[in-house]
Amino acid sequence: MDYILEVNNLRKEFKNFTLDDISFNLEPGFIMGFIGPNGAGKSTTIKLIMNLLKKNGGEIKVFGKDNIKYEKEIKDRIGFVYDENYYYEDLTINQMKSIVASFYSKWDDNQFSGYIKEFDLNPKAKIKTLSKGMKMKFSLAIALSHNADLIIMDEPTSGLDPVFRREILDILYNIIQDDSKSIFFSTHITTDLEKIADYITFINKGKIVFSKPKDEVLENFVIVKGGTDLLNRDTRKEFIGLRETKVGFEVLVDNKDKVNKIFGSKVLIEKASLEDIMVYSVRG
Repeated sequence: MDYILEVNNLRKEFKNFTLDDISFNLEPGFIMGFIGPNGAGKSTTIKLIMNLLKKNGGEIKVFGKDNIKYEKEIKDRIGFVYDENYYYEDLTINQMKSIVASFYSKWDDNQFSGYIKEFDLNPKAKIKTLSKGMKMKFSLAIALSHNADLIIMDEPTSGLDPVFRREILDILYNIIQDDSKSIFFSTHITTDLEKIADYITFINKGKIVFSKPKDEVLENFVIVKGGTDLLNRDTRKEFIGLRETKVGFEVLVDNKDKVNKIFGSKVLIEKASLEDIMVYSVRG
């Protein structure tokens, strides 16, 4: 199978943190949500994919090619949206656009102008006068205006109001109707991913917890609530992130069928959201 993004046994060592031999793949035509708590390794992973950090081990391929050896060719085909602003603050939107456009072989000025109008941005406004949300809109306009085959986004909806967040999700959904393009979407707003993601990759403490189809994740993970009399050494082994009180317990379980076999009708079973899965897993 041809992957648009392949990460194999990727390792990066810092003084107090290690990205620990992580692996995942993204196929063309799909959106992958990348979730995890702050400090889990999301931004580090993206910086390594973009060759903004030097890895200690492993392999990254984009469009089937080594991300370091073919960096220039690869980046020409990537739209990159980062949570932090790396633009010249004293330039206007149009001036900054002219600089950025020169780096891309398929830059589309008409497309950029369309997004600037749609996002209600003044092309003569200086970057330093833009709010965080407006800067994110500008970054999105840049990323979406050179016919990129892979869109990589680090917290793209951070600082945006719910209405515009929904507009962005609609734009992303339209992009992947072209089944040769893919989106790698890192965010802590998990409800956005529940709307549009095809796959979820969950990272915690530098390790991949799972990388699976979203529908499979939401189908199998459940919240279980019951009385403390049901707790014993064997049942506890099936639990993720047990919350226990004097009168009952609440846990995350990753196998709904197993819960039914163990407890039957003695417990209340509820569907788990991506946020539930992340919170319970992180708390342990």
